[in-house]
Amino acid sequence: MIRDTAAQDSPLPTRPRQLRRWGFIIAAVIALAALLMALPTLQQALSSNSSVSATRLVFADVERSAFVRDIAAEGKVVAAGSPTLFAPSAGAVTLQVHAGDSVSKGQLLATIESPELAAKLAQELSNADAMKADALRAEVDARQQRAALQSAFDNARIDKTTAENDLARQQKAFEAGAVAGMQVERARDTLAKAGIALAQASAGLTLKDDSLKFDVQAKQLAHARQLLQVQELQRQVAGLAVRSPVDGQVGQLFVAEHANVAKDAQLLSVVDLSALEVQMQVAESFARDLVPGMPGEITGNGKSWPARISTVSPEVVNNEVAARLRFAGDTPGQLRQNQRLSVRVLLDQRADVLTVRRGSFVDESGGAYAYVLRDGLAVKTAIRTGARSIDKVEILAGLQPGERIVISGAESFHGAAQVAVGR
Repeated sequence: MIRDTAAQDSPLPTRPRQLRRWGFIIAAVIALAALLMALPTLQQALSSNSSVSATRLVFADVERSAFVRDIAAEGKVVAAGSPTLFAPSAGAVTLQVHAGDSVSKGQLLATIESPELAAKLAQELSNADAMKADALRAEVDARQQRAALQSAFDNARIDKTTAENDLARQQKAFEAGAVAGMQVERARDTLAKAGIALAQASAGLTLKDDSLKFDVQAKQLAHARQLLQVQELQRQVAGLAVRSPVDGQVGQLFVAEHANVAKDAQLLSVVDLSALEVQMQVAESFARDLVPGMPGEITGNGKSWPARISTVSPEVVNNEVAARLRFAGDTPGQLRQNQRLSVRVLLDQRADVLTVRRGSFVDESGGAYAYVLRDGLAVKTAIRTGARSIDKVEILAGLQPGERIVISGAESFHGAAQVAVGR
């Protein structure tokens, strides 16, 4: 017989049906466990509007700490006083100093020759002398006229006395029968006329005396007024000698030697180096918080000096406001004009304030809301912010200490109510 492979064939053993059932059970348990583990992530994905990776975000914790609100900037040393001197009158200028010269208060800096002003002063002096002569002449005329009126008054008084005596004689003679009654009446009329003449002379003397006084006083007042004009011109002539108003240094010359200048033209400037200040530029957003008297600190040359804000410019230039700080004590002697120094101004300082690190969320939302991180979700939460410093923001409502918020990168949320934050 032909041999085949029948002797090599044998039936394989079959797996029990129970073992297959346990395999299905184990696979189901593993799948259920994986589903339970992924359930929170799935819920977050289903409940959130979107998902953003945490690597694209910046977080900060809300905490209670000291809140210091200040401004730090670079300033330059400037002179507190730098007066510019102007020409008081038109004329030719003769300079007595050069730029950079040290000068003292009252020192002659320049002179101006003004022939027009000198001629006007001489003319007004002549007018003053003429008015003085008029006033003296008026006094002499007043005395003469008063003497004449006084003589008329004395004569009238004598005439009245004579008429009184004549009436008395006529009265006695009439009583003795020596004269007629007509003569007595005539003497009485003469006395009445003498009385009227005396009264008129007295009134005329009084009135004329007052008139003469007024005339003399008017001449004297005109002379005094003219003297005031002379004094003003003399002051202007004295002002042609331009003197330094402060101790300091000549800054800049605006005119050349022996140049003819118009009235009120710039001549030169004087820098008062005894009082130096530091000028800083402050952003417009902080300008409304600056007021004169605020404390500050100036740092430079390895030293620090306390200072206070002296002035704040009312004008905004290139979104900045200029402010000046004055040294609280004596001005340091080693400083030079236009030297650069570091400046810090303390706006506010409080302890135990709820704060969070400042980020772009303040500018994006205007401080109206923030995204709080809760169980892997960034939840949009309404907040209320207060004062702001360079690195911190005061939280007035909406957040609690220990909470974690998104301070930067929230613009990718597009205002969603909540966003899943992945790893």
